[in-house]
Amino acid sequence: MRVTCSRNCLAELLRRHGQTRCPSQLSPARSMTRGRSVMERSKKKRVNDLEVVIERCKVVSKVLTVLDALKMEEEHVTPLKRLEILRPQLGLAKPHKVAHFVHRSPQLFEVCRDSRGVMWAGLSPQAEALVEEEARLLEEHSPTAAQYVARLLMMSVGRRLPVDKIAHFRRDMGLPHNFRTRWVHMFPELFRLVTLEDGDYLELVSWNPDWAVTEHQKNVAALAGDTNANSNACAPGELSLPFHMKFPPDFKSYYKFRGKAHHYVKTGNTEQFQKTSYLSPYAQATGLTPGSQEFDKRAVAVMHEILSFTLEKRLVTDHLTHFRREFVMPQKLMRLLLKHYGIFYVSERGKRLSVFLTEAYDGTELIKKAPLVRWKEKVLQLTGYRGKNKNIGKVHESSDSDDNLFGGDDDDILNVESEDSDDVLDDGTLADDDEMDLGDLSDYTEDVSVKSS
Repeated sequence: MRVTCSRNCLAELLRRHGQTRCPSQLSPARSMTRGRSVMERSKKKRVNDLEVVIERCKVVSKVLTVLDALKMEEEHVTPLKRLEILRPQLGLAKPHKVAHFVHRSPQLFEVCRDSRGVMWAGLSPQAEALVEEEARLLEEHSPTAAQYVARLLMMSVGRRLPVDKIAHFRRDMGLPHNFRTRWVHMFPELFRLVTLEDGDYLELVSWNPDWAVTEHQKNVAALAGDTNANSNACAPGELSLPFHMKFPPDFKSYYKFRGKAHHYVKTGNTEQFQKTSYLSPYAQATGLTPGSQEFDKRAVAVMHEILSFTLEKRLVTDHLTHFRREFVMPQKLMRLLLKHYGIFYVSERGKRLSVFLTEAYDGTELIKKAPLVRWKEKVLQLTGYRGKNKNIGKVHESSDSDDNLFGGDDDDILNVESEDSDDVLDDGTLADDDEMDLGDLSDYTEDVSVKSS
C-alpha cells in the first residue's frame, strides 16, 4: 500500500511538471562519452592508411620497450626470465612470454644459454649501433624539443606543467631520458624546476614572443609566400585562420541509417566554424564560455599545436585529455576530436585510442620526417614486419591483434587482451603507456640486484 502511494505521488509530481511517464520508464541520464560509443560513431569514417600506421607503431613501441630495458642493463645483457616484468608494457596475453617476443627479432636481440643452462638476452651488433645513433639524434634534437616544451609552458595556465605529465610526451616529442634534471642546467634561460605540494613542476623562465606564433600560422604564411611570419613581436591575440581539412579519397559526407541520411561533416556548420575568430593558444583564455564556438575553435587550435610538436603528428588521446585543465580545453575532448573529422582522425585500434593530425600524412607516410622518425623506421625494418595484416578495415575495433607482424602465421604471440577504453576517455587516471616508464625501470634494476646478491 505504501509503495503504491509513493508511486502515485511520484506520477502526480511528474504530471505537474508536464511528464506522463512512470519513473521506471524514464530514460536514464546521458552518461559521459564511452569508449564503445566512440567506436560506433567513428566506424563509418575509418581511414585505412592511418590504421596501417597504427599497426606499424604498435610493433615499434613494443620493440623499443625491450630495447630500453636492455639499454639499462650492465653490458646490455640480462637473463630472459627477468624481462617478464615487461609483460604489461608489451600487452602480452598469457600463456605467451616475453621470451617468445624476443625470439621473433633475431636481428635486434641475441639469445644464448650459459654453462648453467640459464637463457640470456642481449642486443645484437645492429641494435648496439642503433642505440648509439638514437643517443646522437636525441642530443641533436634537444634544442628543438626544448623549444617545444617551452611553448607548451607558454600555452599553459600559470606557465608551468607537472614534470610527470611532460614525461608522457618523451617518446612522442623526442625528449631525452634525463630531461627532468639535465635540461634545467642546459637551458636555464628557459626552465626552472619548482617543487610544490603535489610534485615537481617545470616552469617557464622567460617569454619568447617569436615562439608565440602557432605552427598553423607559419604554414598558412608559407603557402602565401610570407617569409616574415615566423617572428611576431606583438602579444598573441585573436586569429581568424581556417584549418586545413583532409579526407580520404572514398570519403562520403553522409551515410544512411534506418532510411535516414546522417551527415559526418555538415557543410553549413563547418563553414561557420572555419570563419569563426578564436584566441591564439598562446593568449590567456579568459572570458571564454565553455561550449561556445570560440571556445571550441581555440581548443582545436591548442590540439593542433600540440600535435604539430610531436615527431609523428600523432598522440595517444589520454595524453591530451589529461591536459584539459592546464590548457583550458573542454571536458568532452574526445567528442570535439570526433566532431572535427578532417582536421583530426581518431583511431580506435588497440587498447588505447590515438589521434592524428591528418594534414601531416600522405597515405601511410608522413609528409615531413624528422631524423628520429627515420630511426624508428630502421628499427621496424629489423623486426621483420611485413605489413600484411589482413582485413585491417574490418577487424573488431577493440582488438589489438598483431597477426603477421613478425611474419609468423602459426602462433599469434602478440595478441593483446581487449581492454575497455572508457577510463581512457573520461576519468582522471593516467593509464600506463606502451613504453616502460623510467621509474618502473629503476625499480626493476633494483629488484634484479637484490635477487642476484
